[in-house]
Amino acid sequence: MAKNATLPEELARTVIDPTAYADGKRIHDAFAWLRANNPLGRAELEGVTPFWVVTKHADILEISRQNDLFRSGEQSTTFTNIEADQRVRQMTGGSPHLVRTLVQMDAPDHPKHRLLTQSWFLPQNIRHLEDRIRQIAREHVDQMAALGGECDFARDIAVTYPLRVIMEVLGVPREDEPRMLRLTQELFGAADPDLSRSGAQTGEGPDQMAELQAVIADFFLYFKSITDARKAEPRGDLATVIANGQIDGAPISDFEAMSYYVIVATAGHDTTSSSTAGAIWGLCEAPDQFAKLKADPSLIPGLVDESIRWTTPVKHFMRSATAPYELRGRQIEAGDWFWLAYPSGNRDEEVFEAPDAFRIDRNPNRHLAFGYGAHLCLGQHLAKLEMRILWEELIPRLEMLELAGEPKLATANFVGGPKRLPIRYRIA
Repeated sequence: MAKNATLPEELARTVIDPTAYADGKRIHDAFAWLRANNPLGRAELEGVTPFWVVTKHADILEISRQNDLFRSGEQSTTFTNIEADQRVRQMTGGSPHLVRTLVQMDAPDHPKHRLLTQSWFLPQNIRHLEDRIRQIAREHVDQMAALGGECDFARDIAVTYPLRVIMEVLGVPREDEPRMLRLTQELFGAADPDLSRSGAQTGEGPDQMAELQAVIADFFLYFKSITDARKAEPRGDLATVIANGQIDGAPISDFEAMSYYVIVATAGHDTTSSSTAGAIWGLCEAPDQFAKLKADPSLIPGLVDESIRWTTPVKHFMRSATAPYELRGRQIEAGDWFWLAYPSGNRDEEVFEAPDAFRIDRNPNRHLAFGYGAHLCLGQHLAKLEMRILWEELIPRLEMLELAGEPKLATANFVGGPKRLPIRYRIA
């Protein structure tokens, strides 16, 4: 490890640069260098609160399992600069968060709010969704067949399939799915000119904060009508659970209910879309893996986990220390801010053999893409179920698969994945 904790400025800027994640190779090269030379380094950049960049699998686990010591709610849970942070605090009356979802909460609030919907996402409770998910999967495979052997898999299949599933779970009408997709892309793709509301690549400053605030306001406006409807006439959907939820015997606040809808409606499909597209991209780049899968469909669960690891849709979360601590020989102080670099942890050479390779039989596959500890992704079992079912329906019919153009990744340093994936294929 480097004696000097401070990262070279160029590498620190690469870590936060959304275009480095769109490049793919540039960000993975930077993380590989950091793991080898300064695995717990301190980024000190003008206009940014200094933060530690955590690139090793073991260190991400160590921080993630200690939620009392490394908290989510006290500073921004996603990276921002000082100017944007101040603007958010002005908007919110002092809070660093534009929304207050499970992601931004710590105990005791976090477990209480998680409990509201947790049972909906347990493996034994999502089994009743399997038949409907399989029907949606077949519809998408048939749609792919109808496209005649070429499509943009990210746009035509991977985006709409998990969107349909989570919107049905939530209780959003099918005709509103395009609106939910657009708002999700505007929320997570604010730095991407193809996805942002303005159509421009905004920085981490006031312009992006104003744009994000407008997107969140549109989400809130939409879900306020859903809440009012479910309070008046409850249904058997997740929206009803949230609308009528209680914390400590009192109704959940409108702000926290709206925030809950947003996290379910966005994270509930966008990350799965990215991993689904990542699976096809990986199979195109590794034809031997496609052949192996065709010969042995029992490898489908391995494909699911490997595509999630290889893609790692959530690029980072931030944590802040509440007390002094020593980590990897570095002295941590109370108030220090941490960037948990999940794509780096998921390609840590000490944990994954040939980490850059796409291997569907990788076992064990201890990836960190769903997080760890108290903040382990609530929807992980549903995401895996959706992907498994889609591959069970598609792979037996898929006779040939290759890239038909250059894939493109979203310009995003928080949540993102393939936004363009042109493929050529033959379906039986």
